Amino acid sequence: MVEVNRWGQQVGDEVPGWETRPAPEPVTLTGRYVRVVPLSSVHYADLFAAVCGPDDGPRWTYRPIAKPDSLATLWMHLAELVDSPSDVTFALVPQEGERADRASGIASYMRIEPRTGQVEVAGVLFGSALQRTRAATEAIHLLMAHAFDDLGYRRFEWKCDSLNEPSRRAAARLGFTYEGRFRNHMVTQGRNRDTDWFSVTAEEWPEVAAAHRAWLDPANFDDDGRQRTALRAARPPGPQP
Repeated sequence: MVEVNRWGQQVGDEVPGWETRPAPEPVTLTGRYVRVVPLSSVHYADLFAAVCGPDDGPRWTYRPIAKPDSLATLWMHLAELVDSPSDVTFALVPQEGERADRASGIASYMRIEPRTGQVEVAGVLFGSALQRTRAATEAIHLLMAHAFDDLGYRRFEWKCDSLNEPSRRAAARLGFTYEGRFRNHMVTQGRNRDTDWFSVTAEEWPEVAAAHRAWLDPANFDDDGRQRTALRAARPPGPQP
């Protein structure tokens, strides 16, 4: 039932005891299959090998810059992320497979709003050895769990170019709800970008988290690390683009 104030206007539900939440810090998050660690220059050479190979151009299509052609170029790009006064960027270090203990991807907390309790995971980039692995899924789960469970945030966002079909599928698979499309949202590499918005709220998180944990359970994988049961949206799907 929608509440009505003394002037006859509909108003949102009260949020008892709400206070500004802590801002995310560069912390280390450790799971079964991956460590999420603060990005630093010690990771740059490993990341160059992981995401800047001759066949990695498509990984950069929807990013702010094209694939760096040298370690120095990647170094400058990543240094900007590390030095950002508003964002927190992490290296994703798998604990198994051919690149165990070597940084193989990155992800950032962006659009951080402690006053209202919202944060976005952005700039997600997986190398080929990390892409479509349980370590990749666990990395996003750890970032979500830290925001909701440790910091007490109310909203976790995922955004992507509306033409980035793999990213849109990943959002749905991870339990995010599609919220709409921002047309002419930005210019990326000289091209228009319409941006699709997705989110998980604090009320939805327990169900989403339970689905993640069930999928990540070692019993869900055979001896070669192949899933037995696919991770599907933890809730009935919302509206689709």
